[in-house]
Amino acid sequence: MIDIYEKINELYDKRREVELGGGDERIEKQHEKGKLTARERIELLVDKGSFVELSPFIEHRTNDFGLDEQKGPGDGVVTGYGKVNGRPIYLFSQDFTVFGGALGEMHAKKIANVMDLAAKNGTPFVGLNDSGGARIQEGVVSLDGYGHIFYRNAIYSGVIPQISVIMGPCAGGAVYSPAITDFVFMVEKTSQMFITGPKVIETVTGEKISAEDLGGAHVHNSISGNAHFEGASEEEVLEQVRKLLSYLPQNNEEKPPRLEVVEENDYRPDLTDVIPFDAVRPYDVRKVIEQVADADTFMEIQKNFAKNIVVGFARVKGETVGLVCNQPKVMAGGLDIDSSDKAARFIRTCDSFNIPIITFEDVTGFFPGVKQEHGGIIRHGAKILYAYSEATVPKLTVILRKAYGGAYVALNSKSIGADLVFAWPNAEIAVMGPQGAANIIFAKEIQNSDNPEQVRQQKIEEYREKFANPYVAASRGMVDDVIDPRETRIKIVQALEMLRNKKESRPFKKHGNIPL
Repeated sequence: MIDIYEKINELYDKRREVELGGGDERIEKQHEKGKLTARERIELLVDKGSFVELSPFIEHRTNDFGLDEQKGPGDGVVTGYGKVNGRPIYLFSQDFTVFGGALGEMHAKKIANVMDLAAKNGTPFVGLNDSGGARIQEGVVSLDGYGHIFYRNAIYSGVIPQISVIMGPCAGGAVYSPAITDFVFMVEKTSQMFITGPKVIETVTGEKISAEDLGGAHVHNSISGNAHFEGASEEEVLEQVRKLLSYLPQNNEEKPPRLEVVEENDYRPDLTDVIPFDAVRPYDVRKVIEQVADADTFMEIQKNFAKNIVVGFARVKGETVGLVCNQPKVMAGGLDIDSSDKAARFIRTCDSFNIPIITFEDVTGFFPGVKQEHGGIIRHGAKILYAYSEATVPKLTVILRKAYGGAYVALNSKSIGADLVFAWPNAEIAVMGPQGAANIIFAKEIQNSDNPEQVRQQKIEEYREKFANPYVAASRGMVDDVIDPRETRIKIVQALEMLRNKKESRPFKKHGNIPL
């Protein structure tokens, strides 16, 4: 007679074997590299005791190249679900101690299955990546496995939040899954992403470069723009993921969680001291954000990439908002190729997940230059126009100082769908800056005068008085109100409350054709 307790003990023995992954020796090597194991990472990410593992006993079924003699507990990936701040998520965590986390047929099947469950249940999906790439011994089925994952990344995009955390190598085709997801996190010194590694590059081109300099966290967070966040340790990065999830809804049919806040005085007298009245003097727009958003709630995204625009999530009276802000202390806040991409992508992310968008505008225009023109600034700048026009969430704009030319139109003007546009009384809204306009319009008059410089200054002030002040735009309905800067937060709180139930539809179509 079979003893049921023997079978139960056998079950627990098998579970312990699976949980040990590649064994103590490989776990120790993982720790020596400053990296945690797949399961240690999960424990840090989800609420204590909330993780439920799925398909722990799956293994590969390949007999070639000696794999039939190698066991791979869980096939190198841990999948399941848990809770973050009490809200469910689905996830996978690649186990580098088993086959170097390489992706094979069953490995991919586990990930695809849990992605489907996340979509069916309207739940965020988080991938913890630490893999040597495709499992070469399995041949083309490993590539097919990547395809199944990429497909799900694409069709579930905009349906559920998808977050990729790079916690080791992520090379070759594997990088395209994170590239499709909404947010990418990286760990300094231990995570890398690249299509072709340093050795291949050296063989093909002769260029010598380290893995870190080629595709490390700093590179992708400051140069390529492929990543959104970086942290000094895995613990720090996973805490950032938990924080980011607190701003996001579970899916595209929900609104973001709203927190209760202690009532405070929304009148902010210090705002008048933040921005210099002189239109050419720089300042840090983050100081405006500090005054308008709830205290210590701003989470900046792509902080070190395209610094001339600042984007990120914050809360206003406990409500999640997305902020798109020109940064006058970098390139005078002008828009270039990278900042256009950065802003457009963030705007579409907010719109996908029902997050109101607030734009703080202080822009001189699109950045001039041969490099920008030849690099496609027309196409890239059009992405901002497209993203704002397409978005149906509440959209507010506050013109802080300058709003010139096509950049004024692109940055959520009334003409492309802003619900409300406010301007500070010192705002200059015009086709171009008063200096440039006066030099063109009054060129002959200035040149023929006895005192050209004096006349130029007179004409600059004349142009500013007639065309570049906010009341001209307000008289034409392009600005809804000219406001006291100190009442900016009050106006935004009122507007968000008014627009909370906004509904707006677009003509039926399969999808638009954004200028990528």
